[in-house]
Parts: sequence; structure tokens; C-alpha cells
Amino acid sequence: MEPGYLALHRSGQLKERGESLWKRMAPCKLCPRTCGVDRITGEKGFCQAGADLVISSHHPHFGEEPPLVGRKGSGTVFFSHCSLRCVFCINHEISLEGEGVRRTVEELAAMMLQLQKIGCHNLNFVTPSHVSPHIVLALDLAATRGLRLPVVWNTCGWEQLEILRLLDGVVDVYLADFKYACGVMAAKYSTCVPPDPVFLNSEAGERYTSTEIYPDLTKMALLEMHRQVGVAKPAPDGLMYRGLMIRHLVMPHGVSGSAEVMRWIAEHLPRDTYVNIMSQYQPTYRADEFPALARRITRQEYREAVQAARDAGLTNLEIQGEWRLG
Repeated sequence: MEPGYLALHRSGQLKERGESLWKRMAPCKLCPRTCGVDRITGEKGFCQAGADLVISSHHPHFGEEPPLVGRKGSGTVFFSHCSLRCVFCINHEISLEGEGVRRTVEELAAMMLQLQKIGCHNLNFVTPSHVSPHIVLALDLAATRGLRLPVVWNTCGWEQLEILRLLDGVVDVYLADFKYACGVMAAKYSTCVPPDPVFLNSEAGERYTSTEIYPDLTKMALLEMHRQVGVAKPAPDGLMYRGLMIRHLVMPHGVSGSAEVMRWIAEHLPRDTYVNIMSQYQPTYRADEFPALARRITRQEYREAVQAARDAGLTNLEIQGEWRLG
């Protein structure tokens, strides 16, 4: 399958999309926070990113879902900074503290081509939303030099519809989190609270209180992602080249609302939507400051999440196995 961005590149639209995204950094409205700073002139947004591209690492990654990893790995680029502030973030040095090296768009394009050269099956952009302009412009540049790998958009799920629509045809696989069913939990543990206590989604013209933001916007984002790429199904070679893949991290004490998440997916998306029910929650970073998050999940909690998915009628589940739980 030819990646969608190649057709956009040939028509000149890929560069236009990148330039359009770049303009949205001043005032910045690349993520649902729409914090409004002028990142182009060096101001830093809520995510702590400015105009510079900061990258922690790039390499073949073998810890992703099997249809993305294959035999030679997923070509992963870890971007620094994040629009969420998860108190349990396992990569907090990168996402929250900005660990990484400043790179240019040209250097990012070279990284993409290097990952292709060593045989990676895809380009996996981790926490990409706040640097979407840099990524799209780098894709356009790398396409000129022979890039042909499919693009995986590895996101927290919390996206602006306006931005997702600019990515239509650019992204081949959406690998999206659905972290919380409850906005109160999202606000408490991932600080999904904008500066203004009432949030306005300019695209939809709808208003949200601070406790409604994460679940409602993630649901709208997942629907848009599915509209663009459809159900994720492996090709005959076992690899995933297109589609929506949803990740749900089961958390202790029902914090993530797993049963409600599974019911929503089954009711609003096809029953064969790919859902990875993740068991690897660890109380890292500041999690021990919050009693509900201060331990790993139990076997019973994980089994209940899996059973909820089955009861909802979901048929395409990645079940990780209880060996992870000790």
C-alpha cells in the first residue's frame, strides 16, 4: 500500500498542509488547550514547547503492538513535551521535563529516511500533536528523497478536530489512547483543565466545563480518526498499514473507567475496532502522591476490563496477558 501522504506530496498539498499547521502556532491552537501563545516568536505553550523541534530519540522500537513491530521494528521518533500532565507518566523526563535535543525539520526528514533504510516497517510519531507542523513539513521533504513508509500517529487521543482534518490523508494509522471515561478523573490525574474554567471548541462551537474536556473531545477525535482510516486490519504479511488502533490503559480502583470506555467504543465504532487492553500500569513519577494510583493493577481488575470489552461485543482485542501483573 502506498502511504497517503505521497499523493498529497505530488500534488503540493502536503507542503501546504504543513504551512497551514505552522501558522496555527501563532496564536497556538494545535491541541485542545488552545493556549494562544505565539510559539513562532519563541513563547512557550502549556506543553512547554516553543517553535523549536525537540526530539528525545529515534530508533526501531519492538515494544509496540505486534502488527506495527513485525520483524524489524516500528521506526519510532519520541518528541519531547506533551499537552497533558499525567501524574503517572512513565516517560515524564521526555514528555513533562523536555529532555531531548533541538533538531531542524531537515534533520527530522533525515531521521525518517534513516529509519526506512534500516528496515523499519513504519514511522511511529510519539506525542506528535504539538509538533504536527514540523512533522508534515519533514514528510514533504523526505518524500522528495524517496520516503515511502506509512505514518503512525501515536497520540494521547486528545486532539483538535480542526487539526485532525488537516492530517486527513497524511496519517495512515492512528494509534490513539482512550485514557478516561470520566472527565473528573482526567482533570485530576492529567490536568485536563484549561486556563479558562469554561472551554470553547471553536470548530464545533460547543462549550465544555473543565471536567468534560478529555472524554468528550477524545470521543469526537476517535470518530474523526475512524472516518479517515477505518478499521485497522493486518495485511497478509501480518503488518498494519492503515486503520484506527485504540489503546486503553487499565488503572487501579477503576480510575480509567474501563467498562464505560469499552461500551462507548462498541456503541459508536465497529465491533471489530482494534482495541489494546493494556495491563502495564505502574505507579511512576508522582503517582504515589495519589492513593488511588499508588499501586499496580490486580489480575482481577484486568480480567474485569477484558470481560467488559467482551460483554460489549468487541471482537478485535489485544489482550496482553496476566504475566505482566506478577
